[in-house]
Amino acid sequence: MMMMMMLSTMMMMMVMMTVMIMMMVTVMMMVMMMMMMMLMLLLLLLMMMMMMMMMMMMMMMMMMMMMMMVLMMMMMMMMMMIFLMVVMMMMMMMLVLIMMMMIMIMIMIMMKMERAVESETWVDVM
Repeated sequence: MMMMMMLSTMMMMMVMMTVMIMMMVTVMMMVMMMMMMMLMLLLLLLMMMMMMMMMMMMMMMMMMMMMMMVLMMMMMMMMMMIFLMVVMMMMMMMLVLIMMMMIMIMIMIMMKMERAVESETWVDVM
C-alpha cells in the first residue's frame, strides 16, 4: 500500500514536472516571439527612419537644386542686364557722335553763311 502511494505520488510528480516544463517552454516561446516581434518593430522603425532621412535628403537636394536654378537664373539676368547696359552705352556713344557731327555741320553751315552774307541766298550758301 505504501509503495503504491509512493508510486502514485511519483507519477503525479513526474506529470507535474512534465507539465511545468511544457508550460515553461511555451512561456519561453511566447517570450521569444514577443522579442522577435519587438525586433521586427524596431527594424521597421529603423527602416521608416531611414526612409524619412532619405526623403529629407531628397527634399534638401531638391531645394538645393531649386536654389541653384534660381541663382543661375539670377546670374543670367545679371549678364543680360550688363549686356543691355553695354549696348545702351554704345547707343549713347553713337548718339553723342551723331550729335557732334550735327554740331560740326551746323558750325560749317554758319561759317558758310557768314562767308555768304553779301549774297543772301540759300543756294549760294549750299
